Amino acid sequence: MAVARSSPLAAPRAVIASPSEARPQAGPEIPSPAGGSDGPSDETASKAGFGFGASLRLHKTDEFSSVFAFRRVVRGRYFALHYCPGQVDTARLGVVVAKKLAKRAVQRNLLKRIGRDVFRHARASLPAYDLVLRLSAKVADVSKRSLREDMVALFERLPRQGTGK
Repeated sequence: MAVARSSPLAAPRAVIASPSEARPQAGPEIPSPAGGSDGPSDETASKAGFGFGASLRLHKTDEFSSVFAFRRVVRGRYFALHYCPGQVDTARLGVVVAKKLAKRAVQRNLLKRIGRDVFRHARASLPAYDLVLRLSAKVADVSKRSLREDMVALFERLPRQGTGK
C-alpha cells in the first residue's frame, strides 16, 4: 500500500459540510391556522402556464426534419418560423441559430433564450403546432427589443388551426 505524501508547507484541508447537511432537518409540516397553505406549492408553481419543460420542446432530429419537410413558413425581418401540425395537443418549439449568422456563442444563446421566452408567453394563444424558430439574417447591431418584436409578430401571424394557408 502506498502512502500519500504531503508537503509540510501545505495547510491541512478543512472539512466543509454541504448546505443541505448544515441545515436542521424539517419536521412534520404544521398546517397554518387558516387551514390552508400560505401559497402555491413548488409543484403547482412549476406546472403553471409559463414553464418551458421538456414536453414543450422539439428534441430529436426527426422532429425538426418533419417540421422543415412540411414546408410551411412565416418570415419576418430576422427570423423564419417553420410550422406543421403537431402530434400532441399543445404547441412545441425548437430553435435553430446558425453559426454563420451569429458568430459568438453568447449571441446564439441570447437569441435562443429570447425565442423561448417569447414562446412561453405566447403559448396559451398558439395552435397545436410543432414550431421551429430559425434565424435567417445577421443580427450584428440589432437591439433585443426589435428581435423580440419580430418574434412576437411571427407568432401572431401564425395561421390558426383549421384555417390553413
